Amino acid sequence: MKIHIKTMHGLEDILAEELQQLGGASNIRTHKRSVSCEGDLEFLYRANLNLRTALKILVPVHKFTARNEQQLYDEVMKHDWSKYLKLEQTFAIDNTIFSEYFKHSKYAALKTKDAMVDQFRKKMGRRPSVDIKNPDVQFDLHAFKDQFTISVDSSGHTLNRRGYREPGHEAPMNEVLAAGLLKLAGWNKSIPLVDPMCGTGTILIEAAMMGQNIPPNLNRREFGFKNWTNYHPELWNKVLAEGRAGIRKAKLDISGGDIDGDTVLRANKSLRKFKLTDAVSIRRVALEDHKPQVAGRGMVVTNPPYGERIGRTNTNDFYKTISDVLKNNFTGYDAWVMSSNMQAFKHLKLRASKKIVLFNGALECKFQKYELYRGSKE
Repeated sequence: MKIHIKTMHGLEDILAEELQQLGGASNIRTHKRSVSCEGDLEFLYRANLNLRTALKILVPVHKFTARNEQQLYDEVMKHDWSKYLKLEQTFAIDNTIFSEYFKHSKYAALKTKDAMVDQFRKKMGRRPSVDIKNPDVQFDLHAFKDQFTISVDSSGHTLNRRGYREPGHEAPMNEVLAAGLLKLAGWNKSIPLVDPMCGTGTILIEAAMMGQNIPPNLNRREFGFKNWTNYHPELWNKVLAEGRAGIRKAKLDISGGDIDGDTVLRANKSLRKFKLTDAVSIRRVALEDHKPQVAGRGMVVTNPPYGERIGRTNTNDFYKTISDVLKNNFTGYDAWVMSSNMQAFKHLKLRASKKIVLFNGALECKFQKYELYRGSKE
């Protein structure tokens, strides 16, 4: 079957590489914020379990052309939705609309919903209910100009929700983005890794799971495909068993720190929840006092905080402090810094050897590499 996988801007090539390494996918193609491929049901299950930079995994089931609401309604009515949705199940429709013919995306989704429930009512005399927050079956409506695609969402909730996140922390980094940063930086388990401003430890936790080959969604119980009419629990249990068998407990040099004590407590609670305390060390320490466990070689990957968690009023001065700490305490390391504050970036008194444009939600960011030599590069 055809499969469409959503990701974040800048991670498309990384996701395509993941698909190639996972195996079972053919005809892999990158698009804007997504990758398409073909695979069977077992591959679909394995992709949901194992892909670190995927947000949603969709299966397109109906494509058509529509330029007005009546055409949209009629085309949706042509497809048999009882293949994917039972009368007693709830459903919802997510939508992404780029069309001059349908300027209100919610209205297009509403007409799609009307056609689906009217089809059930005509055939069976009753209709399934809508549940926006926690539907049994999630559909995805996508339109570009007059070209529509309706897909069934095999993931349900977005795949970045691994299960280790402690609630209550403001503006945490998306887990998919954190995994993407590590892959873009070229980190592997043989390289000591430090995040001296780690917050709740997302980058470090993703690294530990990568380093020990732990499937990112191993502890996740809910997937959209489990509510499909063609769900095969035996096949899923086989995929799950293979994922567990592939875990390799390895000694990792992964550490981090943060000045906020409550944040560090949350980070360590997440480590205990996923049994990663032997792989990652996170402590309360001010940036200026942070020194790596392994001197002379390694990698820093960090997303500096902003607002109250900085504990200072001047962001530009804080970025100057970051550059001083990196130069003085992390000689021999490669440092990768991501930020959406382009003005503050100028106050990192370091020369970037690589710059990558990414998005953290709606915020445009830069992910920049700094090689921390002792003295001059020469």
